[in-house]
Amino acid sequence: MESKRQQKMASLLQQELAAVLQRDLPHLFGGGLAPSISAVKVTPDLGQARVYLSLLLGNDAADRLEIIKDNAKEIRHALAKRIRQTARVVPELIFFHDDSAAYAAHMDQVLGTLDIPPAPKDSNENDDDDKPARPRLFN
Repeated sequence: MESKRQQKMASLLQQELAAVLQRDLPHLFGGGLAPSISAVKVTPDLGQARVYLSLLLGNDAADRLEIIKDNAKEIRHALAKRIRQTARVVPELIFFHDDSAAYAAHMDQVLGTLDIPPAPKDSNENDDDDKPARPRLFN
Protein backbone atom coordinates (compact mmCIF):
# COMPACT_ATOMS: atom_id res chain seq x y z
CA MET A 1 0.00 0.00 0.00
CA GLU A 2 1.36 3.35 -0.99
CA SER A 3 1.75 6.16 1.50
CA LYS A 4 0.25 9.60 0.89
CA ARG A 5 3.72 10.88 0.13
CA GLN A 6 4.22 8.25 -2.58
CA GLN A 7 0.79 8.97 -4.04
CA LYS A 8 1.44 12.72 -4.18
CA MET A 9 4.81 12.22 -5.85
CA ALA A 10 3.35 9.73 -8.33
CA SER A 11 0.58 12.15 -9.24
CA LEU A 12 3.04 15.01 -9.67
CA LEU A 13 5.33 12.89 -11.82
CA GLN A 14 2.45 11.68 -13.99
CA GLN A 15 1.27 15.23 -14.72
CA GLU A 16 4.70 16.69 -15.30
CA LEU A 17 6.01 13.77 -17.37
CA ALA A 18 3.00 14.07 -19.67
CA ALA A 19 3.81 17.75 -20.16
CA VAL A 20 7.50 17.00 -20.74
CA LEU A 21 6.78 14.35 -23.37
CA GLN A 22 4.15 16.42 -25.17
CA ARG A 23 5.58 19.95 -24.95
CA ASP A 24 9.27 19.88 -24.09
CA LEU A 25 10.51 16.83 -26.00
CA PRO A 26 8.22 16.22 -29.00
CA HIS A 27 11.27 15.71 -31.22
CA LEU A 28 11.79 12.27 -29.63
CA PHE A 29 8.75 10.96 -31.47
CA GLY A 30 9.51 12.40 -34.90
CA GLY A 31 6.54 14.73 -34.85
CA GLY A 32 4.22 11.85 -33.99
CA LEU A 33 1.88 11.54 -31.06
CA ALA A 34 3.58 11.32 -27.68
CA PRO A 35 2.63 8.34 -25.51
CA SER A 36 0.22 8.84 -22.66
CA ILE A 37 1.23 7.95 -19.13
CA SER A 38 -1.24 5.50 -17.66
CA ALA A 39 0.35 5.08 -14.22
CA VAL A 40 3.36 5.96 -12.09
CA LYS A 41 4.48 3.90 -9.10
CA VAL A 42 7.08 5.37 -6.76
CA THR A 43 9.26 3.43 -4.32
CA PRO A 44 8.94 4.30 -0.60
CA ASP A 45 12.26 6.21 -0.60
CA LEU A 46 11.14 8.16 -3.72
CA GLY A 47 14.35 7.08 -5.44
CA GLN A 48 12.77 5.25 -8.36
CA ALA A 49 9.60 5.72 -10.36
CA ARG A 50 8.10 3.04 -12.57
CA VAL A 51 6.37 4.83 -15.43
CA TYR A 52 3.77 2.87 -17.43
CA LEU A 53 3.28 4.21 -20.94
CA SER A 54 0.29 3.58 -23.16
CA LEU A 55 1.57 3.28 -26.73
CA LEU A 56 -1.74 2.67 -28.48
CA LEU A 57 -1.24 4.21 -31.89
CA GLY A 58 1.10 2.52 -34.31
CA ASN A 59 2.52 -0.96 -34.53
CA ASP A 60 6.01 0.09 -33.46
CA ALA A 61 5.36 0.18 -29.71
CA ALA A 62 8.58 -1.68 -28.91
CA ASP A 63 10.64 0.74 -31.00
CA ARG A 64 9.01 3.78 -29.40
CA LEU A 65 9.60 2.35 -25.93
CA GLU A 66 13.28 1.81 -26.78
CA ILE A 67 13.57 5.44 -27.93
CA ILE A 68 12.12 6.58 -24.62
CA LYS A 69 14.42 4.28 -22.63
CA ASP A 70 17.45 5.52 -24.58
CA ASN A 71 16.52 9.13 -23.83
CA ALA A 72 15.59 8.55 -20.17
CA LYS A 73 18.39 10.83 -19.01
CA GLU A 74 17.16 13.71 -21.18
CA ILE A 75 13.57 13.13 -20.03
CA ARG A 76 14.67 13.12 -16.38
CA HIS A 77 16.61 16.35 -16.88
CA ALA A 78 13.58 18.08 -18.47
CA LEU A 79 11.42 16.77 -15.62
CA ALA A 80 13.89 18.14 -13.08
CA LYS A 81 13.56 21.61 -14.58
CA ARG A 82 9.79 21.43 -14.11
CA ILE A 83 9.63 20.08 -10.54
CA ARG A 84 12.74 21.63 -8.97
CA GLN A 85 10.60 23.90 -6.78
CA THR A 86 8.42 21.04 -5.57
CA ALA A 87 10.69 18.02 -5.18
CA ARG A 88 14.12 17.85 -3.66
CA VAL A 89 15.23 14.76 -5.59
CA VAL A 90 14.05 13.65 -9.02
CA PRO A 91 13.61 9.86 -9.00
CA GLU A 92 15.25 7.54 -11.49
CA LEU A 93 12.73 6.82 -14.24
CA ILE A 94 12.10 3.26 -15.36
CA PHE A 95 9.74 2.96 -18.33
CA PHE A 96 7.38 0.07 -19.07
CA HIS A 97 4.81 -0.58 -21.78
CA ASP A 98 1.27 -0.68 -20.39
CA ASP A 99 -0.75 -2.91 -22.67
CA SER A 100 -3.89 -3.07 -20.52
CA ALA A 101 -5.93 -1.02 -23.05
CA ALA A 102 -4.92 -3.35 -25.89
CA TYR A 103 -5.76 -6.34 -23.72
CA ALA A 104 -9.18 -4.87 -22.89
CA ALA A 105 -9.87 -4.29 -26.60
CA HIS A 106 -8.86 -7.87 -27.35
CA MET A 107 -11.12 -9.25 -24.61
CA ASP A 108 -13.99 -7.10 -25.90
CA GLN A 109 -13.47 -8.58 -29.36
CA VAL A 110 -13.36 -12.13 -27.97
CA LEU A 111 -16.52 -11.61 -25.92
CA GLY A 112 -18.24 -10.09 -28.95
CA THR A 113 -17.66 -13.24 -31.00
CA LEU A 114 -19.14 -15.62 -28.41
CA ASP A 115 -22.47 -17.20 -29.26
CA ILE A 116 -24.36 -17.02 -25.99
CA PRO A 117 -27.91 -18.39 -26.10
CA PRO A 118 -30.61 -16.40 -24.32
CA ALA A 119 -31.49 -17.44 -20.80
CA PRO A 120 -34.42 -19.82 -20.50
CA LYS A 121 -37.67 -18.13 -19.57
CA ASP A 122 -38.59 -18.82 -15.97
CA SER A 123 -42.22 -19.90 -15.63
CA ASN A 124 -42.72 -17.74 -12.48
CA GLU A 125 -40.96 -14.66 -13.82
CA ASN A 126 -43.62 -12.82 -15.87
CA ASP A 127 -46.85 -14.60 -15.07
CA ASP A 128 -48.59 -11.89 -13.02
CA ASP A 129 -52.04 -13.39 -13.66
CA ASP A 130 -51.18 -16.77 -12.15
CA LYS A 131 -49.60 -15.43 -8.97
CA PRO A 132 -51.63 -15.75 -5.81
CA ALA A 133 -52.54 -12.53 -4.06
CA ARG A 134 -50.20 -11.43 -1.32
CA PRO A 135 -51.58 -11.80 2.16
CA ARG A 136 -52.38 -8.52 3.87
CA LEU A 137 -50.29 -7.90 6.94
CA PHE A 138 -52.12 -4.78 8.13
CA ASN A 139 -55.78 -3.80 7.90
